[in-house]
Amino acid sequence: MITTDEIERRVEKADAEKSARRTAAAREVGELARRRAALAEELIEVDRKLGTVLAAAADVVSVDELAEFTDVPTADLTKWLTAGKPRARRGRPPGSRRPKPDPHPGATPVPAPPELRPKPLAPGLQNAVVQGQRS
Repeated sequence: MITTDEIERRVEKADAEKSARRTAAAREVGELARRRAALAEELIEVDRKLGTVLAAAADVVSVDELAEFTDVPTADLTKWLTAGKPRARRGRPPGSRRPKPDPHPGATPVPAPPELRPKPLAPGLQNAVVQGQRS
């Protein structure tokens, strides 16, 4: 029969191996995530520069001509060109609207009578109704 000390040693060994693998996985994920973030930032900068160059050259070469000359799809060139342009604002900026005045200042809300309150759904139906499914 195996001793308690041997059992403890085996568990510790298995935990150490698992811990080492977990640490290695976490390190690699962290490194790759940092690398991805740096590359994404670099791509944003390249896209911005492409848009700037395309806009500056618009008076001498069209997007269609550039697509023909460079074999870069017109859709990509157009995306880069329009990405740098500011979008037209619609409506008022958030927070600029004045709140509606309270029609009954100082009044306390009165709860609806029991007959007008929604009835609770049967167990099991609540999720199905919320998700648009039928039981």
